[in-house]
Amino acid sequence: MSDLELPPPPWQRPAAKRPRTPRAPLSRDQIVEAGLRLVIEEGVDAVSMRRVAGRLHTGASSLYAHVANKEELLLLMFDRICGQITVPPPQPQRWREQLKDVMRQGHEVLLRHNDFARTAIASVPSGPNALLITEAMLAILLSAGVKRQVAAWALDRMFLYITADAYEVSLERGKIGELSSQLADYFGDLPASHFPNIRANADVLTAGNSADRFEFGLDLLVEGIARSLEKREPGGD
Repeated sequence: MSDLELPPPPWQRPAAKRPRTPRAPLSRDQIVEAGLRLVIEEGVDAVSMRRVAGRLHTGASSLYAHVANKEELLLLMFDRICGQITVPPPQPQRWREQLKDVMRQGHEVLLRHNDFARTAIASVPSGPNALLITEAMLAILLSAGVKRQVAAWALDRMFLYITADAYEVSLERGKIGELSSQLADYFGDLPASHFPNIRANADVLTAGNSADRFEFGLDLLVEGIARSLEKREPGGD
């Protein structure tokens, strides 16, 4: 028997292994951005750890090193959205305009993220970006001379108005024109014996678009705060 060693024939040679490209380490920022893209494309209900992981071409278990659970992820996503809002230093002579500007920004940011406002309604603004907005709006109100308690409750109502309106708009996208027309017809057909005012005012009850109504609400809120300044007593808190 020969001791001669021969190279293996070509048909028996193992396929050459391709060098594996090292995967870039996953970060919390990547996870949050993937979640936001999912919301924009499919809505809040589409968000799950598994779906977000799929966007990042990894398994859900790898996300837990950076995010505790879906609830924490949603909070992080909300705070990332808040970071898109620019908050100004207080200008007491322009406090009305400044408040409206911040509120418009918040409303527009939520509208750009599909139906995420639904989650924002139930969120306590505890992230750094959200708290900076609260701090800025509170500073604007206090610089104008608004009482501390009025300013605190006004903030709560303003945040609720922004998120609730944005969520309603997200539900009505693509249907608002048709819905208004149907409502006007429905109100106009109601029996006058029981609903004389609704029937007679069907046109104005359904007039305007969502942007018109949002601006109307802004004016009501801000002017209501302004009236509290007129009632301020000397030495009031």
